Amino acid sequence: MKTLLYVTCHPLTVDESKSLTVGKAFLDAWKKENPTDQVEELDLYQVDVPELNKAIFDSWMKMKQGTPFEELAENERTDVERHNTMLNQFLAADRIVFVNPMWNHFFPARLKQYIDVLCVTGKTFRYTANGPQGLLENKKALHIQAAGGFYHEQAQANEPIVDYGDAYLAHMMQFFGITDYEAIFVEGADSLPDKATDIISEAWEKAVALAKKF
Repeated sequence: MKTLLYVTCHPLTVDESKSLTVGKAFLDAWKKENPTDQVEELDLYQVDVPELNKAIFDSWMKMKQGTPFEELAENERTDVERHNTMLNQFLAADRIVFVNPMWNHFFPARLKQYIDVLCVTGKTFRYTANGPQGLLENKKALHIQAAGGFYHEQAQANEPIVDYGDAYLAHMMQFFGITDYEAIFVEGADSLPDKATDIISEAWEKAVALAKKF
């Protein structure tokens, strides 16, 4: 049985968001195609995403120096548990889907904070004599992102790459060893409002088709 982790990072609802609309189309199709598999949904705007701060670094250092988890202060144990719970959920998934809007050529800050939680040596990657090595080779990842303008297929050939969010997410998945990475971009609906319905419909169809083989 496979587990799909569906990670959304958007403050709006499905009815208000193009990326969430396409994401739901994918999720519904995937559930239909894989009725016996498990789906876990993680809305980063509905949970407290742990941040990397001095408190968590101090807790990790204490444990690294030999302090048992049980001997940490209560607030330190809580912080460590929050990080571990979110990390273990990611590690347990066979398929991961990220759904978000593009904001200012990147994705919302909460998604970056979530990725920080996942960057744990010995869990998602390790250091070797030849450099970092990802440890999650058998997973697949999909990124669904909406933007008001065009940044990929229909962007002008002479324009610089301005979607740093997808580039970063693809890089981090590669860093974790997840080389099977695909993306669906819902772009241009704001720039071309008269074609918005067609743009969303095309992305919807791509999502449903991909769900059948993801």
